[in-house]
Formats: sequence, C-alpha cells, structure tokens
Amino acid sequence: RDDVESRGLGDVYKRQLMNLLTKIMQFIHRILGTALSILFLVWFLSGLVMIYHTFPRADRADKRAKMDILSLENLPSLDQIEKRLPQNERISHVTLNSYLGQTVFHIRTEKGSYDIPADSTERLPVIDWNRIQRVASLWNTSSIAKVDSLYTLDQWIPFGRLKEEFPIYKFHFADPERHELYISSKSGEVLQYTDKNSRFWAWLGAIPHWVYFTSLRQDAELWIKVVVWLSGIGCVMCIAGIYLGIRDFRLARRRHLISPYKKFWYKWHHILGVLFGLFVLTFCFSGMMSLARVQDWGLKAKLDTNPVQELRKMAPSPLDYPLDYRAVIQAYPGQIRQLEWSSFGDIPFYIVQTDTKDIVVNANKSDGISLLNLRPEEIRSVLSQIHGIGTTADIKLLDAYDTYYISRKRNLELPVWKVSIQDVDNSCYYINPRNGQYRYVNTPSRWNHWMYPALHSLNLKFLVDHPVLWNIVMWGTMLGGTFVSLSGVWLAIKYIRRKARRKK
Repeated sequence: RDDVESRGLGDVYKRQLMNLLTKIMQFIHRILGTALSILFLVWFLSGLVMIYHTFPRADRADKRAKMDILSLENLPSLDQIEKRLPQNERISHVTLNSYLGQTVFHIRTEKGSYDIPADSTERLPVIDWNRIQRVASLWNTSSIAKVDSLYTLDQWIPFGRLKEEFPIYKFHFADPERHELYISSKSGEVLQYTDKNSRFWAWLGAIPHWVYFTSLRQDAELWIKVVVWLSGIGCVMCIAGIYLGIRDFRLARRRHLISPYKKFWYKWHHILGVLFGLFVLTFCFSGMMSLARVQDWGLKAKLDTNPVQELRKMAPSPLDYPLDYRAVIQAYPGQIRQLEWSSFGDIPFYIVQTDTKDIVVNANKSDGISLLNLRPEEIRSVLSQIHGIGTTADIKLLDAYDTYYISRKRNLELPVWKVSIQDVDNSCYYINPRNGQYRYVNTPSRWNHWMYPALHSLNLKFLVDHPVLWNIVMWGTMLGGTFVSLSGVWLAIKYIRRKARRKK
C-alpha cells in the first residue's frame, strides 16, 4: 500500500513538474515569438534573395582590370629595391603592378608596409583632385552628375575601418545604371562600386539578412554582439516552440487529429512548426555560428603550434628566389597586370595575374620558365618540418569535392592533394598542386564547418554534387521557415491586440 501511494504521489509530482515546464515554455515562446517573429520573417525572405544576390563590392578582378600592363623596361633588381627600405627590415612579401603610368613595388616587412616606385627618380604621386578624377574615369566614362565629399559612413560603405579614409569622394554617374563610385582621399583607392540593380537587391537581401545598417555595422564589435544575441535568443524561442509543438501533436493524436487547434492561424502555425521547426532552429543557430566560433566555447586545437602560421614562417625571402622576376615578365609580354611573390612553405613561386587567369610559375629553378606542379615528395618534405619527420602522412589526389573541401559555386579548383596527418588534431591539408593554395582542417574547423556552412548554406557533399536537389531542399526549407514566421507574425499581432483591449 505504501509503495502504491508513493508511486501515485510521484506521478502527481511528475505531472505538476511537466505542467510547470509547459507553462514556462508557453511563456517563453509567446513573448519571444511576439518580439522576434517579424525579424525571423525578414531573415527567411532575405535569405531567399541571398541565394542569388549578395552585398555589392568592388572586387579584386575589377581593380586588377584597371591596372596597366607590366613592362620590362627599366625594372631594377629586388636587391636595389631593398636598399631603399629602412635598415634592418626584412622583406616578407612583394607585389608589383603598374597603375596610371607608374610601376610600384608594394613591399611588406615585419615592421610595416612600403610603396616604392620602380624608377628611383620618381616619387609616389600626390593624391589630389586630378588623380581622383583619373581614377574615376578608369571605372566609368559616363558624365558625372555630382560628387559628394563624405565625412560619415553611408549604407554602401558601413565599415568602421573606412573612417581612416575620410573624406571619401562619392561619384554619381549619369548613366542608365546609375553607378556610384567611392574613392579614398588618402590612398586614392576605390572602396566601393555599385549600380541601381545591386543596390536594389542588397536592400532586399544582404542588408536585412546581415543586419548591415550603417549605424550598427560601423561598430564591428557591437554588430557581432547584436547578431549573436538575437540569434541566440531566437534559438531559445525555437526550442520552446518545438517542445510545445511535439507536446500538442501527441495530445492531438489521442483524438485522432493532426492538431488540437481549430482556429486557422493557430492550427497552421502548429503544423508548420512541427514540420519545419527543426530547420528554423538550425538556420538560426548556424547564423549565430557565422560570427561565433567553437574555439570561443573552449573547443581549441591541441597542437602547440599553428600549422598555417608555421607554413608562413617557412616562406623564403623574395630576395632569395632563384628565378629572377624579370624573366617571368619577359616570358609573358603584354599580358601581366600584376606579379606577386608567394610560396608554399619553403617552395617559392610567382603568381602571374593576367586579364583572364592566374598563371603560377615555379621560382625554384633559375634555368627557364616552368609552371608550378607540387609533387607528393615536396609536400611531404614541407609538412615534415611542421609535424615532425616521423609523423605519418597519407597523401592522395582528389579529383572530386570532399566533405571539408567543397564549394557550391565551384570556385575551388580540382584536383588537389589531400594530406591526412595522424596527430592530436587530425590535421588535414587540401593542397592545389598548380597554384600552391591550400586549406588546413583540424578538429575545431570541422566543427565550425558543420555548425555554419553545412547547416546554413547546406554545403553538404551530396547536395552540392546535385545542384537541382540542393535548390529543391533549400527552397523547400526556406519557404517552410517563411510560412512558420508569417503565421507567427499574425499570431503576434493578435496577441498584442488582445493585450491592448484588456488594458482598455
């Protein structure tokens, strides 16, 4: 008898606890849903636009196309350029290009950056109005409607670091596309280039989706905190909604119903919430993880050194490249817009940038021009200096995308060498033998992949390999989230109306 009574009392306490939990979840979901439903609706609608349109920018290809063709005439040796640097500064990186008739070496050392004209008799140009106009004419030959001098950031340059460029000149061109060009008065560099079409889609997509409003985005730290907190609170709302949805679904099944609600909006919010609630939660959580990292939560790499930093430290000095850079320019006459000194570990090469493509030239040989082609023994030699000579490294050639080397837009080149290292971080490298570019993956970066691009952009190998299926799944889940949010907005409006009537 005592056992029966104790079990009955335990059941009572259990029911009371479950009722209390349900009331708490109802309160959380109702309050947070009322506050965030419009935000979620905007996020899903703008996310559909983001599939096809992103925030406008003047990209590297556009800037490179405005450069002059490099000429071999009067180019000095790199040793002569070094003599014009402050003493005891080691050159770590060099880029060479010609712009508005002047050829300039862009030098980076351990202590700073320097722009040095190839001709020792020349000086760097003064950034005055005449030069600003010349730069603008390279980007658009249409007549200029007006020019604004900006001392505050605006919607298309909302980044706080650009305050150092004030005043910024904003050119409005009188062409059918209504182009707008932003040029720094300090460096003469183009900061942004937009047209009416890109601005229109940005207002519907990137700006509301990324919360790219100037007053907030110019403070990067505050912007990150706001987005992370909004997403985190949204996740709590979703978890409460999923709990209530499953609970109500179980209650409805006892009466052989799909939903216990009879009113249209309640019923469909419940049904769609059960079907798509998990996707809404994953989209919200992965959006938060786009700005947060698992490393911030304590999941850090276990290696004592950072392999990427170690690879960079191994880079030889540009002064020690066996192949003279002038031989490269001579081999590609009338084609090169920019020449860059680069390396993979201690293997040097030149990146030759032309109008149509990048050509990577092996700089480890002084006798003739040959394209870079990293071999397994070279890769093993470089990585053994980081992970130890006795470390086991499995190297194989991939001619298809891998779980952690994947791109829906197909902008990652194939084939690549996949190098798996047996260490505490399960290190893995994806190395392009033709251009020396690589991607390093370890345990934290794998978690970052699953928590952001895999969940948010559906960067999953099976879906990426089948683009039609990717579009079906993405559109299906996004529309499901949109209708869940839309019904939530209407229920929030009705809730606020009821509260207002009660107060009256």
